Amino acid sequence: MDLTVVAYVSYLLISVALTVWVARTLSRNGRIFLADVLKGNEKLADAVNHLLVVGFYLVNLGFVALYLRSSEAVTDARGLLEALSVKIGVVLLVLGVMHLGNVYVLNKIRRRGVMEREQTPPVGPQGWTRQSPADPWKGPAAGPAGA
Repeated sequence: MDLTVVAYVSYLLISVALTVWVARTLSRNGRIFLADVLKGNEKLADAVNHLLVVGFYLVNLGFVALYLRSSEAVTDARGLLEALSVKIGVVLLVLGVMHLGNVYVLNKIRRRGVMEREQTPPVGPQGWTRQSPADPWKGPAAGPAGA
């Protein structure tokens, strides 16, 4: 069998297995994070989690398929290992960058939600201000005592 074909098959098996493992790990552990981001709405967290996993699979498996082709023929075991290490390394970097991007976006959403929940006015209202009936844009009317 041609070693280039062996490299292709090995690359596909390893890349697909890594993608499935990472997606399952992120899905299982990310659900808790999503529930917090979405203020405890479990059904919405599950739906968003499922959509993120599907998108993760589509992007990563699409990249794996596009990156399959090799410009050089593999002639020996050393070339096979070198080709596999480069291809698997790039796939792992893409998986890592996608994961960090997802976590960054979700963390920004979570922060915004936490700030909205904890935001209270620094000082409560202490009274009302009377406006002049003649011109509501000027503020309180000055009386004879202030003249």
